[in-house]
Amino acid sequence: MNTKLIYIHDPMCSWCWGFADTYETLVSHLPEEVEVTRYLGGLASDTDQPMPEAMQQMLQQTWQRIEQMIPGKHFNFDFWTNCEPRRATYPACRAVIAAREQGEQYDSLMTQAIQRAYYQQAKNPSENETLIELADGLGLDKNRFEQVLVAKETQQQLLDEIETAEAMGVNGFPSLLLQHQGRLEPVLVNYTDANAMLRQIESGLSL
Repeated sequence: MNTKLIYIHDPMCSWCWGFADTYETLVSHLPEEVEVTRYLGGLASDTDQPMPEAMQQMLQQTWQRIEQMIPGKHFNFDFWTNCEPRRATYPACRAVIAAREQGEQYDSLMTQAIQRAYYQQAKNPSENETLIELADGLGLDKNRFEQVLVAKETQQQLLDEIETAEAMGVNGFPSLLLQHQGRLEPVLVNYTDANAMLRQIESGLSL
């Protein structure tokens, strides 16, 4: 069985955005034998309803907390006045799957594009129009992306990944798991110290 670091995330999860830089550092320093596998967790299902005001306030407080906790991480709060927020992350998750269909490298590239759009450019990744614009910006085949984005198979792939994450006991994002020698062990997410996670992983590989 291959040794894997399994990453479960949602492109519109603010804590995943907070973790993004440290995650990239972690991945770039992993031992050679560790393969990275990414799954989408599907934080919030589809809805056309505006996000309730109380939830908007709660998320803005979360953004502020992340800024205080993680050095150098900033959010563009204009999102809350420039856009009509919806509690729907499934469209962004499907966009990652649709991008991945044109090459595995686009899984992380689309995730990063969604995060930049949402958290820095005050754009709304709950809207397919925004996601198609991002795909075009990445140089993807725009028409192919648009077709896959709304395909039933893409929604089923997302549901399958959510089910896989739940079967592994994941109920929050971001989450990391080390699969090694038939065992599946959680890796404690450290938002500011990749070395702490590397030590956990190296310890798990020695068992």
